[in-house]
Formats: sequence, C-alpha cells, structure tokens
Amino acid sequence: MTGDHLVVISTTDSAEEAESLSKLIVAARLAACVQISSPIRSIYRWEGAVQDGQEWQLWIKTTGDRLAELTEFINQNHSYDTPEIVALPILGGNPAYLQWMTDETRSAVES
Repeated sequence: MTGDHLVVISTTDSAEEAESLSKLIVAARLAACVQISSPIRSIYRWEGAVQDGQEWQLWIKTTGDRLAELTEFINQNHSYDTPEIVALPILGGNPAYLQWMTDETRSAVES
C-alpha cells in the first residue's frame, strides 16, 4: 500500500480561502483529509520582485491516482494565478490510516 499515497502541499492567502478550498477538495473526494496550518510566512519571488507575506498552508492527504484531478481542481478553484501544488510521496505509515485514505478518495461511482 506504500507509494500510492501522497501529501500535496498548497497555500492560500487567507484562512477563509483555505477553509473553503479544503472543504471543496474533501467533498469532491479528491482527498481524505486536508489540514490547515495557520499563518506561515512566505518569502518568494513573484513578477520580478521579492514578496513577503502571510499564507495558510494546506496539507492534502490523497492517493496517487487522484493527483492529476486534484491538480486540475486546485488550478480551477484557487485565487492565485499559479498556486503551489507540490506532491510528496508517503513511504509508509499506519496501514489502517492509509486504507482509510484510499477508501475516502474513491469516487461515489467506485464505492
């Protein structure tokens, strides 16, 4: 079961958008869970200038077969022109939790 599970990291510029986007992702069964980290400080280059701002980080728990659809969904529903979407493999973990992730990211058609 290892290797098929991912943590996808994204950020938003407000707590409200983080909550809204997270609920949409889970409702669409593109993730089993999204954890929101309260404000983080991001320093990055955008449009030729160094930026310094507050963001809310999303830790999205999903499966590898949902990544393409999740990426498209975030791109379509995010306020940023180029939202952060970084997928990290889960190399191991509680087998029961990983199975729950798999079960919760199945589409209603598959269930």
